[in-house]
Amino acid sequence: MITIWHNPRCSKSRETLALLADKGITPEVRLYLDDVPTADELRSALAILGLAAGELVRRKEALFKDLDLANAHDDQLIDAMAANPKLIERPIVFANGRAALGRPPENVLAIL
Repeated sequence: MITIWHNPRCSKSRETLALLADKGITPEVRLYLDDVPTADELRSALAILGLAAGELVRRKEALFKDLDLANAHDDQLIDAMAANPKLIERPIVFANGRAALGRPPENVLAIL
């Protein structure tokens, strides 16, 4: 099973989904802004990605500044992303027990 945490308004997310389609892959699409990942799901995703929370948060979002997250620790960032999924970097593709951030979209090819 291949899953993508997708935001259809994001060009990189759309490009990643198109790349998967070009490879003949129809992933399960999770619209993460509507079906918000829990803090535990985010921790699991971070572990699989091998990233710290600070590497998955969208620092350029106005909300990041509004919430004063610049000096937040991982647990605070995870809680902020769970409460405000707009802060989650996208897209994330999960396949074969691995995950990749689709920035650039070609990153996901390594886990297929």
